[in-house]
Amino acid sequence: MQDTHSNSALNNFRKAVATGDFLITAEVAPPKGGNATHTIEMAATLKGRVHAVNITDGSRAVLGMSSLAASVILLQHGIEPICQVACRDRNRIGIQADLMGAHALGIRNILALTGDPVKAGDHPDAKAVFDLEAVRLLQLIKKMNQGVDFNNKILNDGALDLFAGAAVDPQSASWSGLQSRFEKKIEAGAQFFQSQLITDFERLEKFMDQIASRYNKPILAGIFLLKSAKNAQFINKVVPGVNIPDHIIDRLAKAKQPLQEGMKIAAEQVQMARGLCQGVHIMAVKKEDAIAPILDLAGVGKVN
Repeated sequence: MQDTHSNSALNNFRKAVATGDFLITAEVAPPKGGNATHTIEMAATLKGRVHAVNITDGSRAVLGMSSLAASVILLQHGIEPICQVACRDRNRIGIQADLMGAHALGIRNILALTGDPVKAGDHPDAKAVFDLEAVRLLQLIKKMNQGVDFNNKILNDGALDLFAGAAVDPQSASWSGLQSRFEKKIEAGAQFFQSQLITDFERLEKFMDQIASRYNKPILAGIFLLKSAKNAQFINKVVPGVNIPDHIIDRLAKAKQPLQEGMKIAAEQVQMARGLCQGVHIMAVKKEDAIAPILDLAGVGKVN
C-alpha cells in the first residue's frame, strides 16, 4: 500500500522550529534486510503525532538499511524524516555524495553525528573511517547549502537546502567539554539539537539555564522508553554516559506490568521536559507503536 506522495520535500519540522512550537520527534530503526514493511508500519503510528521521524545510521555500530534509503521510503509514505548521517562509515567524498542525493530525493532534515565506535557493534572487525566528525560535518553541510563542496569548488548543479541538527548530552561528565562542543556545533550551523536520553532533569535545567539559553536554538530532550528493570540495567551497562537511577529501576521491578510502567515514566518525563526546553525526542526501541500512547498519557495532542 503506497501513498500517492511524490518525492517533494516536507518542511513541517523546520516551520515548527521557526514558529517556536513544542517539537516532538521520535526514532524509528531502519530495516535489517530488504523489506521495509515493519519500519513503515511503525512510522505510520506516528503520523500526526510527531513533527518528524529520525532514521538511525548504524546506531551503536549495528548494521541496518541505509538511513538515506529508509528516509526516502518514509517520505514516499508522507512521513517527514530526519536522516541521521554518521561519520564512522564514509569519507568526505561518500558523505557529500549522500547529502546531494538526499537533497535531490526531497530529504531536508539531517542530524550530523560522529558515530559510535565500530567495536561497540555487530561488525567489530570492520574498518572505521571517521574522516570527519560531527562539527566538521556541520561545517560541510553549511558550505554545501552555500553552493560549494568541501574544497570550496562550486556545485555546478545547484546548492543544497538542508536543515542540519546535532546531538547533545547535557549529562556529560565534563561541563566545560559539553559547553565547548555545543558552542562549536552552533557556530558550525546546527539549527536544532536532540539530546541523549535524559534521566537527570535538574542537570537538563542547569544546561538550559547556563549554556543553551544564550543561543535560542531548540533543544529536544531525549526520552527513552524503558521496558523493564532488566532493560534499564542493560542500558546502564551498554550506553556510555547513561545512569538510570535506582528509584526508576525499582519502580519497574515492582510493577505488575513493567512495559505500562515504563510508558508512564516516559510520559512523566515528557511533562518535565515540557517545562524546561522546546521539545522531546522519543526513543522506543522495537516498541515505536508505544510512542503515541506515551504522548496521550503526557497530555500532548496532535501536531499540525
